[in-house]
Amino acid sequence: MPKTLNPLQLVADRWQPSARFVRRAVLATVVMAVVIVVTGGAVRLTQSGLGCPTWPTCTEDSLTPTPAMGINGVIEFTNRMLTYVLCAVVGVAIVAARAHLPRRRGLTRLGWIQFWIIAANGIIGGITVLTGLNPYIVAAHFLASTALLTVAVVMWHRSHEGDEEPRDLVARPVRQLGWILVATTALLIVAGTVVTGSGRHAGDAKKNVHRIPLDWHQITQLHVDFVFVVVGLTVALWFVLRAVGAPAVPRRRVAELFVVLMLQGVVGYVQYFNDSPEIVVGTHMFGSCLVWIAALRVSLSLRTRGEAPSVPAPAGEAAAAPAAEPAAAGR
Repeated sequence: MPKTLNPLQLVADRWQPSARFVRRAVLATVVMAVVIVVTGGAVRLTQSGLGCPTWPTCTEDSLTPTPAMGINGVIEFTNRMLTYVLCAVVGVAIVAARAHLPRRRGLTRLGWIQFWIIAANGIIGGITVLTGLNPYIVAAHFLASTALLTVAVVMWHRSHEGDEEPRDLVARPVRQLGWILVATTALLIVAGTVVTGSGRHAGDAKKNVHRIPLDWHQITQLHVDFVFVVVGLTVALWFVLRAVGAPAVPRRRVAELFVVLMLQGVVGYVQYFNDSPEIVVGTHMFGSCLVWIAALRVSLSLRTRGEAPSVPAPAGEAAAAPAAEPAAAGR
């Protein structure tokens, strides 16, 4: 029976990227995941959410925006096109992870998970347009982008470590405190989407867009309450790590999270007391990505999978090494 041709295997037979290339390719997926969140926010903040009023085409009669649609159509269509750039970047990461030796199936699998999240989120984005920027669908669209960022960060971290079974670097209760910190940060982000869904930036100025029927100020206060909880957990974890003599890396990751939280808090207060100017809201969305990345890195730093595997020696060199030993012994 003839062997089935696998395009990825054909690439792997002809190209073995270095570990550094793989890590950079994976880091690029993290960067693009952040870019797609920020540009998606720019679409809403420039009132371009319905710049292309239908999907998957831009209008009923045109795949691309027409001159009559103005800058809003260009902004919305450009954001759609960035999805293809994101797919290309993830594709490079998948191919690089598959072609790298030794082969690491777990790393490749994380790349494919990103690809399917992008595909699913593209459909959610289409539903967002077809439902006239329904705030619940908009929130789901953002959370799917956050899920993509999550997998990208995990893949980036995994590209720097081995494939052994995870081993805790600290006591189990300390690891659990790290999980609680990540879970609370996730709730903070979800609360932020509710603030967005009930706030004044609906995404389109020409249509009466439905909003989440909640008091914006009360939801904002709930969001701030979660901020205080996350900051408290971060400080508590830092002191616990010092008390138990944890390695330097986890303590550094917690300190990084604290700094990002402080900067994000400043942006949040500026946003609240200045009636949410667009540029500050966009900066806040970028900051939310950095907070989530930092929180994930804290949790991931509390365990290890060993050193990243090295490239095996070619078969010819491996065979020649044992043969040289008897000759040396006979001298």
